[in-house]
Amino acid sequence: MVNDLGFFALALSALLAAYAAAAAWWSTQRGDERWLESARNAAVGTAPLLTIACVALVYNLLAGNFQISYVYDVSARAMPPFLKATALWGGQAGSILFWTWLMSLFAAAVLLRKWEVDRPLLPWVIVITMLTLLFFQGLSLLVANPFDRLWQDLRSGEVVQRVWRPAGAAPLVPFDGKGLNPLLRHPGMIGHPPTLYLGFVGFVIPYAFAMAALITRRSIGDRWIRTTRRWTLVSWLFLSLGLLLGGRWAYDVLGWGGFWGWDPVENAALMPWLTGTAFLHSVMIQEKRGMLKVWNMVLIILTYSLVIFGTFITRSGVISSVHSFTQSAIGPAFFAFITVTFLSSVTLLVSRMDTLRSENALENVLSREAAFLLNNLLFLGITFAVFWGTISPMVTELITGQKITVGPPYYNQVTGPLFGALVLLMGVAPLLAWRRQSASQLAHKLLWPFVGSALIVGGLIAAGHRNPTALFGFWLVAFVGLATLLAFWRGAQARRQAHGESWPIALARLISRHRRRYGGYLIHLGVLMMALGIIGTYLFQQETEATLVLGERLNFGPYALQFDNLHAYSLEAGDRQVTEAVLTVYEDGRPVRTLRPRRDFFISAEQPMTIPSVWSRPQGDLYALLVTWETDPGLRATFKLYINPLIGWLWLGGLTFVLGTVIAAWPDSAVRRTWKLAPQGEQAPSPA
Repeated sequence: MVNDLGFFALALSALLAAYAAAAAWWSTQRGDERWLESARNAAVGTAPLLTIACVALVYNLLAGNFQISYVYDVSARAMPPFLKATALWGGQAGSILFWTWLMSLFAAAVLLRKWEVDRPLLPWVIVITMLTLLFFQGLSLLVANPFDRLWQDLRSGEVVQRVWRPAGAAPLVPFDGKGLNPLLRHPGMIGHPPTLYLGFVGFVIPYAFAMAALITRRSIGDRWIRTTRRWTLVSWLFLSLGLLLGGRWAYDVLGWGGFWGWDPVENAALMPWLTGTAFLHSVMIQEKRGMLKVWNMVLIILTYSLVIFGTFITRSGVISSVHSFTQSAIGPAFFAFITVTFLSSVTLLVSRMDTLRSENALENVLSREAAFLLNNLLFLGITFAVFWGTISPMVTELITGQKITVGPPYYNQVTGPLFGALVLLMGVAPLLAWRRQSASQLAHKLLWPFVGSALIVGGLIAAGHRNPTALFGFWLVAFVGLATLLAFWRGAQARRQAHGESWPIALARLISRHRRRYGGYLIHLGVLMMALGIIGTYLFQQETEATLVLGERLNFGPYALQFDNLHAYSLEAGDRQVTEAVLTVYEDGRPVRTLRPRRDFFISAEQPMTIPSVWSRPQGDLYALLVTWETDPGLRATFKLYINPLIGWLWLGGLTFVLGTVIAAWPDSAVRRTWKLAPQGEQAPSPA
């Protein structure tokens, strides 16, 4: 009964989405507000119905209803309840339903806001969000239905999947399920997919506003950008969090000592983040100078298309990845949807070019506009390089019949210099004035950051560091970091002189009064911290592999590791067989830490998993893996060991990055009051 309730709720939500899109369109033809209100109510109504569908599926997972095909594939009796619940997004059908549910929540939140100012856009925002939602609802109903049951034909014995009983078939109820993919049984998987999906679905909102502005010819102004800026920032925040949590999951679970492997699914999440970041920068030029209107439309179309493409890559299994699910029939549907939406968007953009004329021209290459434009080109360059590397296996297989995959060296060599140029721009662009900046003034602003960063590099050379790439990287981080900190110092100093405030009060009020600017600077500081972690890991990582007999020691970097024990035990009602080694870490001859790397074998899934043991310190991580072991003759085990210098800065930088985004997106109190006091029907001043 619960399963049927979930299915009917899903089906009814699809009917509501279709009705909402049709009624909203009809309201534009008839100019009848009643149709528009009806469409809005229907669109909002999809959210509770899809909530019921998701709750029904989670109930099936928790109850162990293994006649449901999806539950049989991703759950097992021995799994703890929290893993059963999170299996909602652990397989293809469930994750598409989860994506759809989040999309409906985002759409409902947008449609429930006050629309007095943006009312002309409302019908088309409903049409676009509901058509996107309807596509994913259609996938859930017709291609990857999470409510399908298992049935067995009484004559042929064939097992089929249907929601309701076919003629001549009997229910097939397995005693137990296959269980969740062991790689997904990690706390990081609780937060990684939801944040990533929230980032994906969130970018549908600015895209819908952009298309609505084009259709209604209101793209001549920047109203749609100001309305969606906070939605875009929130989506970008979730996408950033998803990437960060995914990196941590890879570091803890995949057992190769790294956090980013240029996996196709990682790339699929990175690409919309890159174009979304470019969009967040370029919209500032349109707001300030009325420029780059076409460019902003191109960026939001690209971001939306890459969001759908990313979902396609993850869910179709068309490209081999540790993240993607098996090959399925959803590939052609996704391909058709991406093609139709992309071509329609481009056609609409071309037809509205007359509404997108720039109000100003670029006056000088030494200006903030020029720096932001260069920033955008670098982001697009990285996006293209990553896109080509991601699809190259498909392209080469199509042309030559052989799948040729490019590896991390390609990505590192192509994108590394571009990322370096972006970091440099982070330090220079905020110091440039709008329209034009004299070279002498710019040199004066950059003098102290340059001197400070040169002294730091000189100290590193004096300490014995000679790697030119690393020295350049450290100089770049120091130069941009000092330039950014100088901006904080100048702002706080100005407040101290004007108001007589203490340093902490001046700094706190500086940030709270200019959240967008200083939130952005905090984001830049977070990026620099992450850059430190990347430099340390990529350029100074140490790695070794050795076989040790019981009691034997291995010298590795500043440490000595002694193999002291190996034992086995079981978890999760015997479904998880664990073999754990004990390594004692010595430093300067003294025992300082015990590491316990292990290998888990999941019986129901018939899949092993390597669990690293990590000792994290400010200067870096000691990372140990148990590769294999033998008991005859005598106990011996093979270990793989890494020293990852400075990697802690990567995670600390991620947290700083998130904090800066929250501050930048937080509504300004003055703006909230302005919006509240605006008379009905009169356009309120835009948020700062």
